[in-house]
Amino acid sequence: MWRAIASNALTILVVGLFLVGGLILWGQTQYQSEGPLETAICLRVEGGSNMTRVSRELEDQGAITNATIFRMAADYTDRAQQLKAGSFLVREGASMEQIIDEITSNGASTCGSEIEYRIGVTRAQTRVRELNPATLEFDEIAEFDMAEEDTPAAYQEKRQEADTRYRVSLAEGVTSWQVVEALKGFEALSGEIAEIPAEGSLAPDSYDVAAGQDRNDILKAMQDKQQLRINAAWENRQEGLPLENPEEMLILASIIEKETGVPGERGQVASVFVNRLNQGMRLQTDPTVIYGVTKGQGTLGRGLRRSELNRPTPWNTYQIDGLPPTPIANPGLASLEAAVAPDNTNYVFFVADGTGGHAFAETLQEHNRNVAKWREIEAERNSGN
Repeated sequence: MWRAIASNALTILVVGLFLVGGLILWGQTQYQSEGPLETAICLRVEGGSNMTRVSRELEDQGAITNATIFRMAADYTDRAQQLKAGSFLVREGASMEQIIDEITSNGASTCGSEIEYRIGVTRAQTRVRELNPATLEFDEIAEFDMAEEDTPAAYQEKRQEADTRYRVSLAEGVTSWQVVEALKGFEALSGEIAEIPAEGSLAPDSYDVAAGQDRNDILKAMQDKQQLRINAAWENRQEGLPLENPEEMLILASIIEKETGVPGERGQVASVFVNRLNQGMRLQTDPTVIYGVTKGQGTLGRGLRRSELNRPTPWNTYQIDGLPPTPIANPGLASLEAAVAPDNTNYVFFVADGTGGHAFAETLQEHNRNVAKWREIEAERNSGN
């Protein structure tokens, strides 16, 4: 009798272990397999939330097949207490494992609302936008000039949301004064800026920032990135360039940046200035004259006067030999690279061609013909034809 009982108990135990093992294997498969989500979603995790609430929301939105397995997996992997508040992108077909990793890692929101402060050459603008999970593109909600316009309700609303992301973007060719003045006007930041960074020392790029972040820390990040770019460009420079040090490279790059916004022209523009330096010709470039007038404090807002072209300043390359003493703007990476790797040409002249680009020439005679064409285009435009 006891032998039969023992045999039955052993059978039950084996079957039970088999079922438990099968259940664990099934749960593991559910945890690691591709999820049922057909279209990406933006999951918002409120401060003070927990895995129970999050798992129910994910199940309700069709992102996971079983909220219980999701919670148990989070507990088993010791991730339940690492849940972060924010807005997180849950991609199409994401597994439970991938979702848990997304919402418990560094806490940085990967979707939702973003306020971007764009510092351009002529103006600074604020954009409020939201990432569309389905297209992974931003939908613009509002755009305005904080210095000139009232802040829209959408901006005020997003400023109050704890998971709103912030970004500062610098355009190529802005001056350090423009950057500092713009950052002063961005109310989401903190800290007084003691001094304007050296011209050319800030890297035009896009920077993730946090609400309340010190403005000086952001400037430091811009300076650090630009220094890395300067070092790399100088390290990879062509041999035989008429540049003595990285500072001269930076000055030339800033002139290239201000002379053309056409990516394919940078190498040609660089070649003109390198050829002129090699031949002892003055650079004779208008942006340097403008910088001598404005000192980088805003834009000129009009054409140059003959008196300004004739007036000596440290930056007026119609009046001085060689490079000016400082950069005239903050050049981007492409202009730095063009300064140390100019195209191999014999060009020493260029003028606008009416298309947004320039016409290049090797001789003064050819250049004068290009100038005449440009004057005709200007005359036609001014006459309204």
